[in-house]
Amino acid sequence: MVRKVTLLKPQRSQFKLWEKLGRGRCRHQEGLFLAEGFKVVRELLKSDWETRAILVAGGKAAYWGDFLCTIPEEIAVYQLAETEWAKLSQDKAPEGIMALVVIPRSYDVAALLALNDPGHLLLLYRINNPNNLGAVIRTAHWFGIRKILLSTGSADFTNSKTVRSAMGSLFHVTIIPDVDFAETLPKIKERYFLVGSDGRQGVIPHGCIKKAALLLGSESHGLPDVLLHMTDEQWHIPGEKGADSLSLPQAAAIMMYECTKQGTGDRD
Repeated sequence: MVRKVTLLKPQRSQFKLWEKLGRGRCRHQEGLFLAEGFKVVRELLKSDWETRAILVAGGKAAYWGDFLCTIPEEIAVYQLAETEWAKLSQDKAPEGIMALVVIPRSYDVAALLALNDPGHLLLLYRINNPNNLGAVIRTAHWFGIRKILLSTGSADFTNSKTVRSAMGSLFHVTIIPDVDFAETLPKIKERYFLVGSDGRQGVIPHGCIKKAALLLGSESHGLPDVLLHMTDEQWHIPGEKGADSLSLPQAAAIMMYECTKQGTGDRD
């Protein structure tokens, strides 16, 4: 049955709260964040994440009318004035639609590792560029890697830039933030083949027969030696001498592609 949409006007207190969600501390205190853009909202509604409300810009309400009719009735839809929208939107060319999303309760690392899941694991160490983080999340979703651990010192996965660059893939993965890798890697090695990315040396990336945990560092600093020494194997992506290094999303895509290739796991 097609929903008849009632566009609500937000109360002043509601809007003030939404404005505060631009700050990471407030997002996590309230357990809420904003997700902007049609593709992002569409993927959110397909997922198990909880949507608290849908917000539309006043001048775009008619444009999104057909889509709004498909939204479950229990989700409130609010129409914002253009001045209000400008205070919330992070886009240079706003599409005029965003969602208020509930941050899911985070898994305990031990509970995640105890799951009988044959899939691979992605470990991201101090990835502090939110756009890079979002791009890597999107790539992980493409290659079927649904479990991601973020170290302390990483960008907030609810940051608006991360949410937008992930293009909806955020809502199809499980993310555990603020993980102490020095403490956790030995536990991960009990269940996964731990592979570290090294810009200086190592073997060429290859298919993995066993469940693998891919450990990647930031574009600027890579991985510290103390973590590399914990790995079972180190991968190095060969390239032209003198060329600038690969970006983190590029390197991550190569490693995830090779790791998840169907086959024997033999090296090229």
